[in-house]
Amino acid sequence: MFVKMFTVGMIQTNCFIVGDAHTEEAVVIDPGFDSASEAKNILKEIERNKFRVKFIINTHGHPDHTSGNKIIKEATNAPILIHEYDASLLRNPPADKTLREGDVIELGEVKLRVLHTPGHSKGSIALLGADAVFSGDTLWAGTIGRYDLPGGSLEEIMNSLKNKLLILPDHLKVYPGHGPVTTIGEERRSNPFLQDFFHL
Repeated sequence: MFVKMFTVGMIQTNCFIVGDAHTEEAVVIDPGFDSASEAKNILKEIERNKFRVKFIINTHGHPDHTSGNKIIKEATNAPILIHEYDASLLRNPPADKTLREGDVIELGEVKLRVLHTPGHSKGSIALLGADAVFSGDTLWAGTIGRYDLPGGSLEEIMNSLKNKLLILPDHLKVYPGHGPVTTIGEERRSNPFLQDFFHL
């Protein structure tokens, strides 16, 4: 699985190109850029790898993860995918298709399974691959996403963390919506927000 991370926008959102180098199919996850130069860097990387962008995927509907949807869609003609509960947050352009728990996005041999992880927003998702998970704003290195925004819930985000993400293998890489890459094992051991799960 090809993964290239770009940190973009005013609040340093992680945008990812994920693809299968053999079939040259790819997705762009969370294009949250707000400048033409950032968009150009991402499109240049797509072109350099001869990728055909099959989908644009938003892990949730907040502007810092979706503001570049229009530029990528116009450049690639790829449909925009987002969980059904956050679809109403997209206006221009709207979502082309909505996602649900268990949906599988296929890029040649690469398969990304949708995990519905509400708590940061009603329609937050993570995308689970064979050796990595793209966790959006649910899990970050050393912390968790905010749950005090409209549609957020502390109870829901903790449930998502415990029952969707922390059941994954320790070796799995975590590509979060903000901040550095980590692993499930590292977060299980050292993330202060998750320690209560292991002292019940």
